[in-house]
Amino acid sequence: MPKGSLPRTRLRHYCQLASLCVAITLTGYSPSPAPDAGTATPSLNHEQEAITPIPQPPSADPAKIALGERLFYDHRLSHDGTLACSSCHDLQTNGAAHRTTARNGSRMSFTTLTVFNAALSFRLNWEGNYRTLEAQAQSSLENPANMGTSIPEVLNKLDADPQMVGQFKSVYGTAPDRKSLLDAIATFERSLVTPDSRFDHWLAGDADALTADEKAGYELFKSFGCISCHQGVNVGGNLYERHGIFHPLGSPLPELLRVPSLRNVATMAPYFHDGSVSNLDDAVRQMGLAQLDRTLSDQQVAAIVAFLKTLTGKFRNHPVVAATP
Repeated sequence: MPKGSLPRTRLRHYCQLASLCVAITLTGYSPSPAPDAGTATPSLNHEQEAITPIPQPPSADPAKIALGERLFYDHRLSHDGTLACSSCHDLQTNGAAHRTTARNGSRMSFTTLTVFNAALSFRLNWEGNYRTLEAQAQSSLENPANMGTSIPEVLNKLDADPQMVGQFKSVYGTAPDRKSLLDAIATFERSLVTPDSRFDHWLAGDADALTADEKAGYELFKSFGCISCHQGVNVGGNLYERHGIFHPLGSPLPELLRVPSLRNVATMAPYFHDGSVSNLDDAVRQMGLAQLDRTLSDQQVAAIVAFLKTLTGKFRNHPVVAATP
């Protein structure tokens, strides 16, 4: 067996006994007995870690990105002209919104997931029911609880704007149509990555990028099995999970959810699919109990939270920050 790989019997134990994830793919991860916070020995070979650094945004036509950004902020993409994509995905803060109520005042079934690094996830939305950014964008436009419009209605509005038509023709060689509209939005959203977290610098070989407490928190994160579901470039976002395995975790339905990314998690309150937890310490404590049947000590929670805070990256050279309540 290659050094650092996880024995199949132990992998089955982690998946079935702890019921962490529905499906799992691990590389370079070898769990060890849980260390005490503050006494963990940091990994020496960063190339063997199950988390990988966020890459720079993919190359794309700057004019297409600019058009997509303009559309992202355009209130004409909602039926009544009161909402834009940016209304729920604030790029000045965490790429999401600090809200649990829909536009009609009803309580939302799901919190708003961040648009930052969304392109790095294998599915989109809490239920993972969209495979592409284009499909998710169209759904948001047509959803009565969101933009409440339709593609033809949006195109009619854009066609009435000569400047917008000219921009589409310059980029796509045609007036706005369904394909170009969704492609422009998706192209812009693919640029919304947040690299340069301190943890990514540590992965790149900067041993001083993390403190001893943060490294100890990461060792706990691995040894407790958190990394079984939260790994890869997005520290999640690439698996489905059953939540509330051992104890309830927020609202019980739906039982199956896409594992959320933990990138910028320190800025993402409220937590869980229903926004039922307001701070990261409580979220970590409840995850340990609900998913691992483990009661975490205050010291262990503090160490894991210290590690999670190192996952905060930068957007356009500025650190991601929490949304204002």
